[in-house]
Amino acid sequence: QAQFGYDRLRYFQPLKTPDAWWLMGFYAVTFGGFVGLAASLPIYFTDRFGLTTITAGYCTAACVFAGSLVRPLGGALADRIGGVKALSAVFVVAALALAGVSAAPTVASALALFVLAMLALGTGNGSVFQLVPQRFQAEIGVMTGLVGMAGGIGGFYLASSLGFAKQLTGSFSAGFLIFAGLALVALAGLILVKARWRSTWTSGARI
Repeated sequence: QAQFGYDRLRYFQPLKTPDAWWLMGFYAVTFGGFVGLAASLPIYFTDRFGLTTITAGYCTAACVFAGSLVRPLGGALADRIGGVKALSAVFVVAALALAGVSAAPTVASALALFVLAMLALGTGNGSVFQLVPQRFQAEIGVMTGLVGMAGGIGGFYLASSLGFAKQLTGSFSAGFLIFAGLALVALAGLILVKARWRSTWTSGARI
């Protein structure tokens, strides 16, 4: 029984390494943003533009479909150009799109920007998982679970933050700007670690 307990604790050894937390943080932004937006968009479209729940649902479905469709393409892109380059582009595009959403004047402009943001975040989801096995080959199972958990937590936080922004300011704009800021923080973190990753990871795949 003691051995079983030790084995379970051993599964969480990756959490002692900074790289695990970086990867979890990046996924909290990409997948968390994707989930948070998917949960919040129906309310946003009905509240901001007065759409019916059915029309708002169609708009949300278009955004979610776009982001889901490109997830495997994001992994393929990361294989081709490297996960760090792919994620860097993802965070820039997502930040710009979400900052634009905060001031979008029409349904069409908001929808276009949301689709762009979801395309970027979906690409980012695939890109993160291109990086995970390069660093944690021996712990890929538990790291997949930990990174996925971080994404779920990020989704809860981001959806809640949009609700708080609406409650406190009467508008969703502040929430989208905060989300754009988080994408830029993630970009800064990626810039901080990329040189070390490229010099110390030895998987042979593009980083």
